[in-house]
Amino acid sequence: MDFLNAIVAMLNFVIIPASAYGAQLALGALGVTLIYGILRFSNFAHGDTMAFGTAMTILGTWGLQSLGVSISPLPTALLALPFGIAATAALVLGTDRAVYRFYRKKKSDPIILVMASVGVMFIMNGVTRFVIGVGEIQFDDGVRFVINAREFRAATGLAEGLALRSTQVITLVTAVLVVWALFWFLGRTRTGKSMRAFSDNEDLALLSGINPERVVAVTWILAAALATIAGTLFGLDKSFKAFNYFQLLLPIFAAAIVGGLGNPLGAIAGGFVIAFSEVAVTYDFRKVLGYLIPGDWTPSGPIQLLSTEYKFAVSFAILIIVLLFRPTGIFKGKSV
Repeated sequence: MDFLNAIVAMLNFVIIPASAYGAQLALGALGVTLIYGILRFSNFAHGDTMAFGTAMTILGTWGLQSLGVSISPLPTALLALPFGIAATAALVLGTDRAVYRFYRKKKSDPIILVMASVGVMFIMNGVTRFVIGVGEIQFDDGVRFVINAREFRAATGLAEGLALRSTQVITLVTAVLVVWALFWFLGRTRTGKSMRAFSDNEDLALLSGINPERVVAVTWILAAALATIAGTLFGLDKSFKAFNYFQLLLPIFAAAIVGGLGNPLGAIAGGFVIAFSEVAVTYDFRKVLGYLIPGDWTPSGPIQLLSTEYKFAVSFAILIIVLLFRPTGIFKGKSV
């Protein structure tokens, strides 16, 4: 029984949260890797694109709620996602036309585009805070739990109760569907194949008659959709606060680079590597060990490598190690 309790504790505090967080990072990293693979620069404004998309989704959610529209037991935010995606796509397309297009036509070095994206990041951050405020917002109005800890304990007789939140299930299911749709689009549609050709060899793609402006526009729309979905799932699972998405930029880039920057499969793998590393390194395993070893042997202090305040240091450390020893990542980067 104690072994089963330890497994349930691991599920509660490590495996389930890390899986949901990994799916959110993977979707965010997919947006970064698409832009890098096709537009050939690292978009530092991606975290704030997620924040803006989530803010627009929240505004759409509030609008639907004021009209009495809901999809209970699911969160109303899922119904508002198309509005958030459309608003974010319009913003990033406008930003591309106003900022990035100029440097792209001049064939500027990628570092110029990166620095431009830093400026865009600060502007987006300010716009998001101006529109929706700086406070913490809870906007999950769906059923809270799929599996309730108290009911699980009553049904199994275990001391440790399994708690599975609906937002965690929604995150994983949505991530699977979005990844499937993205890979289907890139592999089966004419536009997706054009994007892959443009990524592999831009000059040859142009000679083949591929419209570069169409490829760029579709790339930004896909990145906006991925950012909005990832940001909304993160906000539903935890809460929305604009500054939190700025902080997410490091683990998202770490996920993309660890997996192989420019490689969609690598972005997914990297998201889960970063998430499980962050959660496992900062979790206090005292409760789990309490079930596995005699009570007298259980340490009185925390059993964790780092406190939760240093969670993002884990991403940074993994990022540095990968850049030093395997710069192309788990999968070979620079391809779509």
